[in-house]
Amino acid sequence: MQHDPTCERIKLLLSDVDGVMTSGGVTYSDRSTGAGSIESKTFNIKDGLGIRLWIESGGKFGVVTGRASAIVERRAEELGIEIVRQGVSDKAPVVRETAESLGLAMDEVAYLGDDLPDLAPIREAGFGVAVADAVDEVRRSADWVTTAPGGAGAVRELVEHLLKHSGRWGDALAKY
Repeated sequence: MQHDPTCERIKLLLSDVDGVMTSGGVTYSDRSTGAGSIESKTFNIKDGLGIRLWIESGGKFGVVTGRASAIVERRAEELGIEIVRQGVSDKAPVVRETAESLGLAMDEVAYLGDDLPDLAPIREAGFGVAVADAVDEVRRSADWVTTAPGGAGAVRELVEHLLKHSGRWGDALAKY
């Protein structure tokens, strides 16, 4: 696999949730207790392993999402994701602040998104990535576009791309 200096620089991978880590659908159901509705999301299990591979390979992973959900907190906890920013309407400043808090420059950040709120962080990141089914403006602004749509392994595809093109894939596979 050919080394890519851009991939070698990436230390922090930040991702949107809805439309990237999920297909973008949000399901609500009524509770018979009258306490409100229950929200559900479906996450791709291969993305989960990809995130763990990234973290185990020494990378930092986080989510920056416009919506706030207890389900996202739970999934983050399961995967060991320590950076969870929810309810974010303007993502670019949060992405910059997150990088700064870790002592990283923006060229050491990859950002994965799918819709218009992701445009600015995709443009500012050292490696801006769009999922295959992202809106046109996001795909055109990205440095790279996954072949997988959101919720169908796009995060895993990006992690493998970064690890393979930075010479870290063999180490990531060593425990298997």
